[in-house]
Amino acid sequence: MFIGRERELASLERLYKSDKFEFAVVYGRRRVGKTALINHFIEEKKAIYLMGVESSEKQNLENFSRSILEYGTGMQMDTAFLSFQAALEYVFALAEKERIAQSYSEDNRKGVQDLIVRVKKEKEKLAAEITRLQEMKFFERKYADCSAICGIDEAGRGPLAGPVVAGAVILPKDCQILYLNDSKQVSASRRDELFDEIQEMAVASAVGIVSPQRIDEINILQATYEAMRQAIDGLGITPDMLLVDAVTIPNVSIRQTGIIKGDAKSVSIAAASILAKVTRDRMMEEYDKLYPEYGFAKHKGYGSKQHTDAIHEYGPCPIHRRTFIHKFI
Repeated sequence: MFIGRERELASLERLYKSDKFEFAVVYGRRRVGKTALINHFIEEKKAIYLMGVESSEKQNLENFSRSILEYGTGMQMDTAFLSFQAALEYVFALAEKERIAQSYSEDNRKGVQDLIVRVKKEKEKLAAEITRLQEMKFFERKYADCSAICGIDEAGRGPLAGPVVAGAVILPKDCQILYLNDSKQVSASRRDELFDEIQEMAVASAVGIVSPQRIDEINILQATYEAMRQAIDGLGITPDMLLVDAVTIPNVSIRQTGIIKGDAKSVSIAAASILAKVTRDRMMEEYDKLYPEYGFAKHKGYGSKQHTDAIHEYGPCPIHRRTFIHKFI
């Protein structure tokens, strides 16, 4: 039983039931029951609770993230938001969905109840997406002491035609781009949306492009490295950490780490993969207008049957990699 705090509890209840964002400060001398009052008030309510500790900002952010994600997903998580801003943006989005569901919870009309079900599913989907993104920020958290982390990835190492393209992206530390993922796991329409969002939100971004002729001259691996160095040089600022998909780039003095399947493990690399993939796909669509007989808009230069049949029938065009197609000529 909780005795003697009826007025304070009533004030908190009024704020809790408000349809606006509210802010309350509970203050008083030490050991008069402030924490007990708050814990009692939220005991049977939907609430995210954080006890601030005299430690580091990082520790408090980790504790806050744990409370948020446990509330949003119903599971205990070891991941953390990169900033309090990103954490609070997630809380506000969650609160808005909760508000809609609660406002109509007692309306028994089928259409309204269907809406509530959809809102709950969207909340679950959003929570799962936020959790996935937090897990993809492992390396960004690992190197959080760096001021500018740059993700690097390429597109087009395997095709028989067209350039190899590398993307380099530096994202803000509090950046949250929903549905950002390895470009191969994302639909073409979603990639286009992400491409615009990445360019709008990035601190810096650039691409490097190496031609088919240069690929034939120095081989595809060296051409990939060259495209990556071009992309880094095009950023306009110098990063202090490179997160690179799978490889270590030679002749680069910046600190770097290669991550196997990095485009699925790092948001920075995933952003670079989207930038490289969309840039290259758009180039191949333009090449399709010049050489329509090969179907570049459809297969983007990869070795599909349609493509190899066209090489047999028409021979190579200027954007074919001669070192890749010798067995088809």
